[in-house]
Amino acid sequence: MSVVRVNLALQGGGAHGAFTWGVLDRLLDETGVEVAAISGTSAGALNGAAFKSGMVTGGRDGARAALDALWATVGQVGDMRLSAWMQPVLPFAAAMTDAWENTFKTSPQGIASQMFSPYAMGAAWKNPLAPVVASFDFSQVCADAGPRLFVNATNVRSGKIGVFTGQNITPEALMASACLPTAFQAVEAPDPVTGQMEAWWDGGYSGNPALFPLYEKGLPDDLIIVAINPLLRGAIPQSPLEIQNRINEISFNAPLLRDLRAIAFVKRLLASGQLEKGSMKDVALHLIADDPLMNGLSASSKLLPTPALLAQLKAAGRAATDLFLVTHGAALGKHGTVDPMALLD
Repeated sequence: MSVVRVNLALQGGGAHGAFTWGVLDRLLDETGVEVAAISGTSAGALNGAAFKSGMVTGGRDGARAALDALWATVGQVGDMRLSAWMQPVLPFAAAMTDAWENTFKTSPQGIASQMFSPYAMGAAWKNPLAPVVASFDFSQVCADAGPRLFVNATNVRSGKIGVFTGQNITPEALMASACLPTAFQAVEAPDPVTGQMEAWWDGGYSGNPALFPLYEKGLPDDLIIVAINPLLRGAIPQSPLEIQNRINEISFNAPLLRDLRAIAFVKRLLASGQLEKGSMKDVALHLIADDPLMNGLSASSKLLPTPALLAQLKAAGRAATDLFLVTHGAALGKHGTVDPMALLD
């Protein structure tokens, strides 16, 4: 049986990244599909690291087990909102936050972030993702074997994207990729290009995820984007919480839309003959998403990885991948199934 090689672009979105867990779990059932490379941001980077490390040590079964272990660990982290680092002082902070949001449709941690910062606790602050990344064996995450892995973070000082790969993928790089600045202190890690120590925030501000690392020669043309941030919301947000959530979604989708415009531009030049075929990557684009589900989830659920939510999202990811494979599986290795301009219109 012939094997189709694909690249994966995995978006970030906190606990909503469990949807991508389900997507990867379902793709592992397809022995005719091989993942050649992964570009991931935030939860997408964590999923990519688990997938790669598992593939290196145990093939498909190893990747599935590593993903299961990752999300079992995430499910034990608890509330990662501002209330999470208040919990030692105020054990009922999470419940109070939920009650406030449901009653007033505003975010108490959002209000507090205008007056306080994660730096208020100084050295006492602990990154809630530290135990998650500590579970990885980085000799496997950074190995030459298995799919290529690219982890995206945003340089705080320059605003530019940093793409960590190979030996540059450290625990700090993974935590940097998922560092929401209103909830986490910036993560210090060496710049993957200059080697200079830099401060990093969530990669979603500069690439969610970055697609350009997947254009390298030797990597396949097929690129599957696993999207967990809705591009389209039918309803106009009205409450403060809804407005802030949509602002964040638009901000985190902007880098992806930029990359889609670049793909569309290159495809037009190739089709018109203005670029010689083979001179640039002619990306065969695909998309796996469930916007109706994501539109129905609250913004705060991204930082509240309850086991029930994670299980719901994993099941949804498997179902969305089932639908994709039934509808578009035969196109893999032949042509794209999404027109990038259709996502931009």
